[in-house]
Amino acid sequence: MRTEKASILNEVIERVKASDFCFVMNYGGLKVTQLTALRQALGKLSARAMVVKNNYLSRIAEEQGWAGVAAMFVGPTAIVTGEGDVTEVAKVLVEFAKQSGKADIKGATMDAVALSAADVVELSKLPSKDMMRGILLGTLTAPATSLVRVLNAPLLDMLYALKAYEDKQNGSAA
Repeated sequence: MRTEKASILNEVIERVKASDFCFVMNYGGLKVTQLTALRQALGKLSARAMVVKNNYLSRIAEEQGWAGVAAMFVGPTAIVTGEGDVTEVAKVLVEFAKQSGKADIKGATMDAVALSAADVVELSKLPSKDMMRGILLGTLTAPATSLVRVLNAPLLDMLYALKAYEDKQNGSAA
């Protein structure tokens, strides 16, 4: 392998190793403006789309120990790597594939686990990390909130009764 090819392969390998996820998509038939728009949308999410040769991807998959992804490396292939919220990136890719009509998602890998295209679509339907944290926090605090309400109920009932008595006394004096 020539030194240029080896350096490109090493660069892609380092990017994939540093990434939390790696989506594989078919970019065939896209215009440059469409691919540029996708790259800009992904840049906001700390993700990057790269067009990579299939034989390079096969070597990367072999080195990373990804099983069952070799079938994804057919035709014009691009990968999307990055860090951060994987569901947001999946949403962008699924929406882009719908809008373009030409691009499609072949699959993905996360934590050395291969995901199918259907899995990526399901992943895009999940709430974002921040939303899930909020749901978890709400679930964890719900019992404590209910306990406080139950403990405060007799005091509030007594206050309402006293307020009603005061209003009755003030109303009859007038």
